[in-house]
Amino acid sequence: MQTELLQEARRQAEICNACRYCEGYCSVFPALHAERAFSDGALTQLANLCHNCRGCYYACQYTAPHEFDLNLPQALANVRQDSWEDLAFPRAAGQAFHKNGALIAVATVLGFALMFWAARALGSNGGEGFYAVLSHNAMVAIFLPAFVFPLISIGVSLRRYWKRVGAKPLKAAHVIKALQEAAKLKNLKGGHGDGCNFEDEDRFSHARRMAHHAVMYGFLLCFASTSVATVMHYLFAMPAPYGLISLPKLLGISGGVLMVAGCIEMIRLKLRSDRNLGANAAFGGEVAFVGLLGFVGFSGLTLYVLGQSTIMPALLAIHLGAVLAFFLLMPFTKMAHGFYRLTALTADAAQRE
Repeated sequence: MQTELLQEARRQAEICNACRYCEGYCSVFPALHAERAFSDGALTQLANLCHNCRGCYYACQYTAPHEFDLNLPQALANVRQDSWEDLAFPRAAGQAFHKNGALIAVATVLGFALMFWAARALGSNGGEGFYAVLSHNAMVAIFLPAFVFPLISIGVSLRRYWKRVGAKPLKAAHVIKALQEAAKLKNLKGGHGDGCNFEDEDRFSHARRMAHHAVMYGFLLCFASTSVATVMHYLFAMPAPYGLISLPKLLGISGGVLMVAGCIEMIRLKLRSDRNLGANAAFGGEVAFVGLLGFVGFSGLTLYVLGQSTIMPALLAIHLGAVLAFFLLMPFTKMAHGFYRLTALTADAAQRE
């Protein structure tokens, strides 16, 4: 990791540890105040506990023009971003996306869309709906490796993270505690529960928390839709297409709407926010990822609405290209932050035991 980023985060953490005004703001400060010396691993853990809500910055008496020039949200954001790039498997892919995220996302979606368009030659052997364009077996052959790869990649990255931060032995109780906090997005409520100041210095708002909830639960509903359809196909011999009043469709449509709405709101808030309180170098990659995730949901909903039209094959190719790009890029995009933050919360629960 970059030494200068760690040194600056250490300088600011030492000042915060002496002040303790923000002790109750979020999980970062109890963990910070429990330290006496800040190792590289401890700083990495603090950075991944941080939600960048920025409440501490606007409450701090030592920000610029004070000589201490504290900007803890940015210092932790820089360390956090650098840790994701350094811990990524393979590392080069993580560094490449965060430097050229928008270009890579667009090129990957278009490239895979063209691949799926060309793959129509594989035929469907008389399938219905989408399977009339691309057979079920062909889809499985393409997407199964694309689903397994990110799991392996993220697994390796999280193992590296656990070792780097020197976390205590894992227990089920720690994971349960972390899942409870992640499900509520507790720390996005801000230090006093009134919301955070992410997009506006003088106004507390729950908008960012609500947008994250929409994206998180929308994604889980879409994943549940695919899982239910898989069970129906293989265990109950009920292949797609499914009608509107079916579990896969109800889960998928509701999840897609939530995901698109949440992504639009997240981009709006990010564009309104002060970039100097985040990792400036990662701004483009973060927007590119949110845009890609939102496009996956939007293209899926469009495909459902126009699934009986003559442009369905083209829409299917674009949607499948976006989904495949999302899964293959997932370990190197902002999507990985959910896994790192859950791991950080788990390590924090172990530390507080």
